[in-house]
Parts: sequence; structure tokens; C-alpha cells
Amino acid sequence: MKSALITGITGQDGAYLARMLLGKGYRVHGLLRRSASSDAIGERLRWLGIESDVVMLDADLMDLSSILRAVEMSRPDEVYNLAAQSFVKTSWTQPLLTGQVTGMGATNMLEAVRIAAPRARFYQASSSEMYGKIQAPVQDERTPFYPRSPYAAAKAFAHWMTVNYRESFGLHASSGILFNHESPLRGIEFVTRKITDAVARIRLGLADHVVLGNLDARRDWGHAADYVEAMWLMLQQEHADDYVVATGRSTSVREFCRLAFAHAGLDWERHVRVDAAHLRPAEVDVLHGDASKARRVLRWAPRITLEEMVAEMVEADLERLGGKGRRRVA
Repeated sequence: MKSALITGITGQDGAYLARMLLGKGYRVHGLLRRSASSDAIGERLRWLGIESDVVMLDADLMDLSSILRAVEMSRPDEVYNLAAQSFVKTSWTQPLLTGQVTGMGATNMLEAVRIAAPRARFYQASSSEMYGKIQAPVQDERTPFYPRSPYAAAKAFAHWMTVNYRESFGLHASSGILFNHESPLRGIEFVTRKITDAVARIRLGLADHVVLGNLDARRDWGHAADYVEAMWLMLQQEHADDYVVATGRSTSVREFCRLAFAHAGLDWERHVRVDAAHLRPAEVDVLHGDASKARRVLRWAPRITLEEMVAEMVEADLERLGGKGRRRVA
């Protein structure tokens, strides 16, 4: 039985990854930072019905000693570093915390693996936000980074540290440059979930409108359940490498609104308001990924369409709010 250690296991990606690995017969361990109530911590794992199937280990990315103990206890064959301060907007108001957790936290994990489990295979969750002010209309592994937020800069640091540990110490360390990926498990603070939650509330008569920022921003949106498969495939390769994971389809926030409201039989233009207070200090106008390498080497391709994902998210939020959502978890 293989052993896996996941940081950020209580987040969207960590929960889907844990479910997938359990389905493959892994013994799954997750790092647990004691900073919230147990109800909030286990919400996503309970939603997927796997809370009792994972082994939780107390540790914090800022405490190398606790990470070393977690690695020694779990004896992992594979380590997935998904934990981060991942909300871009917050990174401007908490830049030091973001740099420490998102950037140095990844380095702490690499160092713990190098010391305590050098034969383990390591995955780093890199981000398309690193491309920022894009240097090419379509971004792949060779496109230069131009971070436009403290979050993106911290992710770029973590990405290059992963490359450095691979080249300096021979670790099997890969990075997945994941473009935006969503699901019913996405945090309510993210724009996609903010939209689908608002749709459900308006449909049920609990709200009248939602306030958003830049409706013209374009993102390459996929489903988290598809993207965690790509993470796993990277660690099954003989040689470590870096891969873009994306759908190759770029869609505006405006179009995402239209799809979500239309699924509930609503006209988005009647319920969406724009407020400049929700704009970023430095905007990333468009992200559009080229996952040709992942398709060719990993034999990976997304299965869930944008339309299917939006419908699933709206239905899940209707169910959460006591409506008539028809629950389907990808």
C-alpha cells in the first residue's frame, strides 16, 4: 500500500486528491493546522464522504520540526504540497504572511522531504497567476513569468525552489502550473463560487443581487476533480518535470455569470452590479493555457466541460441553501 502526504488536504484540491488516492488504494495522510474549528476544517472532506478515511497529522508549514515529524510518521511515497494562502486579493493586505506560507512554506516542505524522505516523489502546486502580465497570448511551460500580486510572486519563488531542489539534490520534484480550477468545494471568497452562491440565493428569494469587480477578466477554467488527476500522473513519471494543466479555453467573468444565472432560469444582467472596490490593485487581464505537454506526456485531458462544472456548482449551492439542487459530485 502506497503512502501519500498532502498539505492543504482540507482545501478544494486536497479533498479531491485525497478521494482519488483513497480510490487507488493509498494510505492518505494530511497536515492539519489547528487554526479553525473542527467543523470548518473537515467540511470538504465530509462533503466527499472521506473524512474518516484520512489520517490527520498536526503540523504547520512555518514549523519545520512539525513537518519533519509528519514526514517521518507518514513515511510517504508521494508528497503533495497544496497548502498556501491562496486568495489573491488577500495577498495585497497580507503580503508577508503570503510570502511566508506560500513561498517559504513550500521550501520547508522540500527541505523536510530532502532530509527525511529523499526517495519520495514531490508535487508543488504552482499557479497560472505567475504569468500575470502575460508575455504570450497562450501560456505554456516556456512562457516567462511576470507576477502581478504578492501571491503570484510567492508562487513563483516556490516554483523555482522546486526546480532548484530537483536539480541540486536529485529530488523527484515536479510542479503543476495549474490554471484556474473550480468545483462545489471552492471557497466562497473566490469569484466563481461567489457567483454560484449568489445565483442560488437569488433563485430562492434570499438575495436580490451580487456585487462583482472586473467582468472582463478572462480565465481558463477547469474542474478541480480533473486537475488532481494530472497531479498524480506527474508523480508516476520516471523523471520529474513541470507541466501546464489547463483546458485551452479562456472565458470571461461576464460569460461565467451568464452561464450560472441561465442555469437557474435568471437573467444575469438584472442581478449583477459592479463596484470598483472589488478591482485588484494590479489586474491580470487574461490567462489562457496550453496543456499540450501534459496531453502528450501524461496522456491527460480534462473531462468535465465549463458548462457542466457551472451547473454542478449552482446545483450544489441550491442544495446547501435548502433548495432543490440535484447533488452531483464530480
